[in-house]
Amino acid sequence: MDACGFAIFETAIGRCGIAWSAAGIAGLQLPEASEEAALRRLARRFPGIARTPPPPVAAAIARIQAFLAGVSDDFASLALDESKAGDFDRAVYREARAIPAGATSTYGAIAARLGDPGLARAVGQALGRNPWPIVVPCHRVTGADGTMGGFSAPGGRATKRRLLELEGALGVDSLPLFAGLA
Repeated sequence: MDACGFAIFETAIGRCGIAWSAAGIAGLQLPEASEEAALRRLARRFPGIARTPPPPVAAAIARIQAFLAGVSDDFASLALDESKAGDFDRAVYREARAIPAGATSTYGAIAARLGDPGLARAVGQALGRNPWPIVVPCHRVTGADGTMGGFSAPGGRATKRRLLELEGALGVDSLPLFAGLA
């Protein structure tokens, strides 16, 4: 992949941003209030010159656009530049990526899979730092009682709800509180 860069692209939910490095996708950004705000945020997070995405990033953009238009994708094959994430965060992101589209999990369940159910809050904090929303589907992680929990991307919980609706993950039988009761 080319050297570092970032670009803005159109999706069904608004203009998103993507940044890349030689190692892979360095970050994704959900829509901001304006393109100018999106460009400022990307420039702050990923200093560099905006440029035309190289072919692997252009392919990732196309997949994200399709996903946001309703096409299912797990994004498992997308290379991520994890160099700025700590070991715990990377482990949380791997667990989040394992949650299939249309399903949800909880902060506590991810903590338990990592070996310590008491780390639910730390899992939530790691997901709040997630630089790859959608590709690392932090929107699929809810509170133990099925509540939305937080969402640090622009639009907050409304964006999280929209992504879950898009995937069909808001049916009663898909939320953790009701899993197995349908």
